[in-house]
Amino acid sequence: MRGEDDWIGTEIILEFWGTRTSEMGSSPTAAEAEALIPRFKLEKLLNQDQGGRRISLLGTIDSRPALLLAERAAFPSTAASLTNFSTSLKHITNLGANDVYSWFLANSDPCRASTPSDADNGAPSPLPPDLKLNLIYPCGPRHVAKYSAQGVRVVTETPGVYERHVRPRMETAREAGKLDWIWNIIEGRAEQEDVFYRERGEEGFLVIPDLNWDRKTLTSLHVLAIVERGDIWSLRDLSRKHLNWLRHMRQKIVDATVKLYPEIESDQLKLYVHYQPTYYHFHVHVVHACLEAGTTQAVGKAFGLDNVISQLDNMNATNKGDGAGMADVDITYNLGEQSELWQEVFLPIKEGRLE
Repeated sequence: MRGEDDWIGTEIILEFWGTRTSEMGSSPTAAEAEALIPRFKLEKLLNQDQGGRRISLLGTIDSRPALLLAERAAFPSTAASLTNFSTSLKHITNLGANDVYSWFLANSDPCRASTPSDADNGAPSPLPPDLKLNLIYPCGPRHVAKYSAQGVRVVTETPGVYERHVRPRMETAREAGKLDWIWNIIEGRAEQEDVFYRERGEEGFLVIPDLNWDRKTLTSLHVLAIVERGDIWSLRDLSRKHLNWLRHMRQKIVDATVKLYPEIESDQLKLYVHYQPTYYHFHVHVVHACLEAGTTQAVGKAFGLDNVISQLDNMNATNKGDGAGMADVDITYNLGEQSELWQEVFLPIKEGRLE
């Protein structure tokens, strides 16, 4: 048997409606409480959130109403459990691969290979996958920094700082081949079976599921719209002349998503862009409104597409006309302390070593 530190458990909360039975008293012993869980009889699923990692179940125990709330516990962090993690996985199924990125579904319980079957022949059914895996191989220093625990700083990027220090680093990143996986999709070399909407041409774009979505849980839906043009690297390149294109693209993205997933309505979708983005090729994130907002949707990272369009629409065009745009404004955002931009630009500015 595996020890407690070697498995990914489930935290369970049980709530009764009304007063507990007199035999248990107001505070049951641990043994009495543990005996309740197997007696729970399901009536219906009330909610499933956190990307399917948390469920709320309504049912009964001994004919009395009860709520069972279950959430997957934290991953173990002991050296032994982490060393054995990758070899303990079962039923690993690849969902796709592109350049250095691959993504999978897997099962985390090596002690069980199947579940009781509902089939007439009584044969056990394979366990459903309970892990979504992303593999970056080979990875680079920027990947390592992005996924490492680190402090966060709030910086304000002026148009001058952007032009002198930030944009040259964007250009270097683009020239280093870090967009190969994007061009693989645009030019038809990878993931074509996943593209569910496309318009070609200079103002073309395509829509595809994000690699972090399990492609099953609609309330955690996450898709990407990737533009075909190469002249827009980030929201900094957007100006008033792009307004009609942005509005057209926004509407088509929403229409295509609700057509493919008819259970979702248009006002259940959020569209946003990142700044700083992970990669410098303009793309729009589309998520379900019920998806719990983590750091990728937080203030200082995500900028609502509708708000960006409105800001462009209301810019003073007196001097630059339709050329007025996001390159002309200060942008405040978050940076990890291990990021290149913090280490090489904003920390030196803070310390007076750079202007």
